[in-house]
Amino acid sequence: MITAGDFRNGVTFEMDGDVLQVIEFQHVKPGKGAAFVRTKYRNVITGAVVERTFSPTDKFPTAFVERKDMQYLYSDGDLYYFMDNETYEQIPIDKSKLGPSFAFVKENMEVKVLSYKGNVFGVEPPFFVELEVVETEPGFKGDTATNATKPARLETGAEIKVPLFIETGDKVKIDTRTGEYMERA
Repeated sequence: MITAGDFRNGVTFEMDGDVLQVIEFQHVKPGKGAAFVRTKYRNVITGAVVERTFSPTDKFPTAFVERKDMQYLYSDGDLYYFMDNETYEQIPIDKSKLGPSFAFVKENMEVKVLSYKGNVFGVEPPFFVELEVVETEPGFKGDTATNATKPARLETGAEIKVPLFIETGDKVKIDTRTGEYMERA
C-alpha cells in the first residue's frame, strides 16, 4: 500500500480498477485547514491525464509495472514485432500502444516494453538515440542568428528542428522524451 503523502513522480498505483502513474505532485500545507496533495496522474492503459486532490492519508495498492528489455525487429502494417532477449520469443504490439517517442526507434534497437499483469500498454525507447539526418536544407555561410533552426528528416522518418550547421548525412543525438536535438554525434 502507498499513501498519497508518499507520491513521487513515476509512482504507479491502483485506484478504481485503473493503473495510474503520477506525473506531477505538490504537497500543500495551507495556514488554515488540513494539508492535501495536488496530483496530476496518467492512466497507463488509456493514456488519459487527470488532475485530482488527495488527503495525504489516502491509501492505494501499489501497481507493479514490469519493464522488460526487448529488441525492436520490424513492422508489418500496424503490428510492430519485438524479441525477448532472454527467450528469443517474438511478440507483436499494436501501433496504438507505442506512443510518439517511438518515432525515434530504428530496427534492432533495444527498448523497454511496459506491461501490467501481462497486458502490454507501452514501449519506452532509450532516453537518447543517435540517428542520421537523411534530408535537410543546406545552411548558408554567414547565417549565424542565435538559436536559428531548420527542419530535418531522420533515418526513422521522424522530423525535428536542428541548428543551421547540421547537414544531410550528419549523425545527431536526440532526446526521445522531448523530441529535441541535443548535439552532433
